[in-house]
Amino acid sequence: MINFNGTIVSQDANILTQNRAFLYGDGVFETVKIINNKILFLEDHYFRLMSSMRVVRMEIPMNFTMEYLQEQILSLVNKSALADSSRARITIYRNDGGYYLPQSNTVSFLIHAVALENTLYSFEKRAYEVDLYKDFYITKQLLSSIKTTNKIINITGSIFASENGLDNCLLLNDSKNIVEALQGNIFMLLGNKLITPPVSEGCLNGVMRKQILSLAKKIENLEVVEDVISPFDLQKADELFVTNVIKGIQPITQYRKKTFTTNISDQLLDKLNEMIIST
Repeated sequence: MINFNGTIVSQDANILTQNRAFLYGDGVFETVKIINNKILFLEDHYFRLMSSMRVVRMEIPMNFTMEYLQEQILSLVNKSALADSSRARITIYRNDGGYYLPQSNTVSFLIHAVALENTLYSFEKRAYEVDLYKDFYITKQLLSSIKTTNKIINITGSIFASENGLDNCLLLNDSKNIVEALQGNIFMLLGNKLITPPVSEGCLNGVMRKQILSLAKKIENLEVVEDVISPFDLQKADELFVTNVIKGIQPITQYRKKTFTTNISDQLLDKLNEMIIST
C-alpha cells in the first residue's frame, strides 16, 4: 500500500504517467523512522522538507502542516500494520505538465512504508570496509544539501561498491575533499576531536547528523567541530562512522590498509537510544 495525496491505495496503482519526478528528477523526499507509532525527529524532517520545496520553487499547499504530514504517515503505517517499527518515505513532486519548464508549481505526494526488524538503533560488530568513489563528484552548492529524486551519484557509487566488495564508499566534492558516504553523513575521530564536513562542502544537511553533533558535545573531553576532511586525513584517523536516520550509526572498520576503533560510536549509540527512550 501507499498513501497517494492522502488516499491509501494499492501499490500497483498507475501514478507514473507523466510523473515529473520520474521524467526529470523533479521531486524531493524525506525518509523517516517510526517506532511505536511515533515518527522520530519529526520536526527536523518537516522543516527540511519545507526548505527543500522552497529551494526548488515548489508551491507548498496550505494544508501541508507538520500535523498533516504526521497524520498521513501514521495513517499508512497503522493501516499496513507497520506502526511498531518501520521506515517511511514521502516523495513530493511537481504535478504533470510541461517539459523542463513545468506548467504548474503545484505538487502531489506519495508515501511508502516498509517494516524494520529493530526498534532501537544497533550495529553489528563486524568488518565494514569503505573506499573513495571518484567517478563523479558532488558540487558545493545548496542543491547538494537537500534530498532530491536525482541520486545518480549514489546509485553508481553503490554499484561500484558492490562490484569491488565494499560495504560503502566515500564521496568527494569538486575540491577533492570528503563530503559524505553513499547513505549518510561521515564523522571522523582524530585524537580528541570529532570532525564532520560543514554543509557548505556539499554534504546533505542530515537529520541524524544534527542529533549526533548535539550528543557528541555532551561527551567529556571531546571537541566537536565542522571542518574540511581530506582523503589524507583518513589515514591518520582513529575512528570513522556513517550516520543516517534509519541506521543511526554505522562504524567503519577499514579504509584501504587502515583499521579503526569503535569507542566513540559505541558511546554515541548508547546516548542516541537513551534519548529516544526518554522522549
